[in-house]
Amino acid sequence: MSNPTPPPSSAAPFPGRGRVAVVTGASSGIGAATAARLAAEGFDVVLGARRLDRLTALAERIGGRAVQLDVTDDGSVAAFTAGLDRVDVLVNNAGGAFDAAPVAEADLDSWQRSFDVNVLGTVRMTKALLPALRASGAGDVVFVGSTAGLVSYEGGASYTAAKHGVHTLVETMRLELVYEPLRIMEIAPGMVKTDEFTLNRTGGDAERAAAVYRGVREPLVAEDIADCIAWAVTRPHHVNVDLLVVRPRAQAAQYKVARE
Repeated sequence: MSNPTPPPSSAAPFPGRGRVAVVTGASSGIGAATAARLAAEGFDVVLGARRLDRLTALAERIGGRAVQLDVTDDGSVAAFTAGLDRVDVLVNNAGGAFDAAPVAEADLDSWQRSFDVNVLGTVRMTKALLPALRASGAGDVVFVGSTAGLVSYEGGASYTAAKHGVHTLVETMRLELVYEPLRIMEIAPGMVKTDEFTLNRTGGDAERAAAVYRGVREPLVAEDIADCIAWAVTRPHHVNVDLLVVRPRAQAAQYKVARE
């Protein structure tokens, strides 16, 4: 493990240059935007996702490193971790919603997939990289949660239950690791319009996916969340962004959305 960069003065932003950031789920959406933004901030970015073709194209464009990764597979995570000499920042972004069914009609395979990716995959990656994050002397673990992890709504139980799990995971880790030189942070987006999230949730039904955002002036986009993540990890290292909830101005709450 290489020697960590000494922390700058507490009054200055924490630099990206010289620090290594791992971003999971980096082949599209928030993950891809975050990888690009952190690279622009000077981080050496390692991009992980299953779709290596997309990952490689993005890595070449931003000057990062693409490594195939399936966060639900122990062997894949072990191989990914073994190839890293240093990690200063882990962005646990891999996740998703896979149905919109009520609990009475629950598809248990969908529930299993939701928990495997959002919860167990996040735990698997965090556990695997925690030794390297500790060794950095100033590590950051960022969890991309959701407002779905703070409130519940009909038709969202498989996703809201998983994201509630992520939220309590973050809170528990912060308590457990408070004496260590680590920051444990959660970014919880509301309505974010990306190419795949809602399409996956509706089983590929493009019309239903489009209806979610119809009439909403300027929903958030992936780059907005990437901006929040970059801001959080470049604060002076004594500053911990426990929970940052970010919604479009048109969304006052899960059920209160202004539509034109």
